[in-house]
Amino acid sequence: MTDSTFHTDRFTLRPLRAGDEQALFPTLGDEAQCLYLSRPAFASAEELWGWLAEPDWPGRTWIAEDGEGRVAGRFVAVPAHEEGVLEIGYITCIDRQGEGVARECTAALVDHLLDTGARKLIAEVDVENTPSIRLLERLGFTREALFREHETTHNGLCDVAVYGRLASDSRRSK
Repeated sequence: MTDSTFHTDRFTLRPLRAGDEQALFPTLGDEAQCLYLSRPAFASAEELWGWLAEPDWPGRTWIAEDGEGRVAGRFVAVPAHEEGVLEIGYITCIDRQGEGVARECTAALVDHLLDTGARKLIAEVDVENTPSIRLLERLGFTREALFREHETTHNGLCDVAVYGRLASDSRRSK
């Protein structure tokens, strides 16, 4: 699988590049926006860039950019427990929330990953993150597990649900 660029009706999803941290920092530097992130908000754009561009991180990042070149969100895929299984993640920029960015771009990411060889996609989500759970279910993911008091984050001890979608499930996202 490659880090190819792909498109939705309104966005181009492209690999991360220097400067994206400036567009993402208003979101990832905000404690309220990082409520369900595994770590607290970033203190600076420089700290954020160090995290985004970590050379040993095994995942891939796509940045959603609109037709005017404005960043709308970050979408990721990380190798999971075995070949062909990827964990996905997503965050919409604070100034673009409520516009359907997550739905449109996550659907495109799911289709892209399944079309390029993934046999299963998973997403771990804090059980209190209702918007993310609704999105996953809308995209054909099924709750496969619930881990109670599973993870301690900056927000405290969290219950985590694991959602999965197989390549053999409906081929196109809704």
